[in-house]
Amino acid sequence: MTNTTARENYQFQKIIAVVGVALFIIKVGAWYLTNSVAILTDALESVINVISGFVGLYSLYLSALPRDENHPYGHGKVEFLSASIEGALIMLAGFIIIYEAIRNLKSPEPISQLDYGILLVAITAVVNYVLGWYAVKKGKLNKSLALVASGRHLQSDTYSTIGIIIGLVLMYFTNYLWLDSVVAFVFALIIIVTGYKIVRGAISGIMDETDEELLTSVVENLEEIRRENWIDLHNMRIIKYGSVLHFDCHMTIPWYFNIVEGHHEVEILQKEVCKSFGNEVELFVHMDDCKPFSCKICTKKDCAVRQHPFEKQIVWTRENISSNKRHTSDTDLKADLK
Repeated sequence: MTNTTARENYQFQKIIAVVGVALFIIKVGAWYLTNSVAILTDALESVINVISGFVGLYSLYLSALPRDENHPYGHGKVEFLSASIEGALIMLAGFIIIYEAIRNLKSPEPISQLDYGILLVAITAVVNYVLGWYAVKKGKLNKSLALVASGRHLQSDTYSTIGIIIGLVLMYFTNYLWLDSVVAFVFALIIIVTGYKIVRGAISGIMDETDEELLTSVVENLEEIRRENWIDLHNMRIIKYGSVLHFDCHMTIPWYFNIVEGHHEVEILQKEVCKSFGNEVELFVHMDDCKPFSCKICTKKDCAVRQHPFEKQIVWTRENISSNKRHTSDTDLKADLK
């Protein structure tokens, strides 16, 4: 493994895979005891959990591999592929539940030992939710989409299990066999929506779609720590490769800085970004020399070559920091007039 974060993700995904197998066995046992189609439906969804668990495990293994000649940016994007597969499987599980619910609604089957079945399924629901909640938390902390997807998958399984438990409890007290099918159908729709969101997020990552929430967070952080020698930042782009974040941007610095001084400013920028977003950050900065029009937005007080008086400081935002144009006071004033 290449880093501690990758190892943590991989080891935790191992736990998810093993727990998935154990819970599947418990649900099969509950179905065997009760002969409940609803519980069988839950067990079928657990099959997808097991498959997803091992798919996620393999993707985290690949994403942690070191870079090579064929993958100069590493293997992190495999996590997007893993998340898309898991999301699709979640949606498939939802449609399977809908199918089984409709079939059972038309031809209800007698059940037995429902109390034991409810207890066993309830145990799996608690374990799934706790494990899923912790997986999402750790995945967000370590910036692992695969781990977040696995956690949400486990939580979606919990929601469907809760629906089935509600149906089973109502059926236990009322003997209305159609109730479990109706409740399972409703929660199946929730599962399908969850799967769609995961697939949508994975496709966004594969297509390098801008993560607006992440970019906004980065810009707000840079606005707080900006230095007077950072006259301007623009053309910023962020690409996620698994747990690694790649930052590209242009930095305008005083034109009379030598290479050592310019590189020093870049190092400070990188250290500050890593403080906020972890050590798994790659920062590529293109240094631009300041122009006469830059004086109007430059806050540097000890500049001996200033050609224009300072007019206003440009507040960096997600919109203007992404633009491939240097910021000027004149441009922003014209924009304000429109």
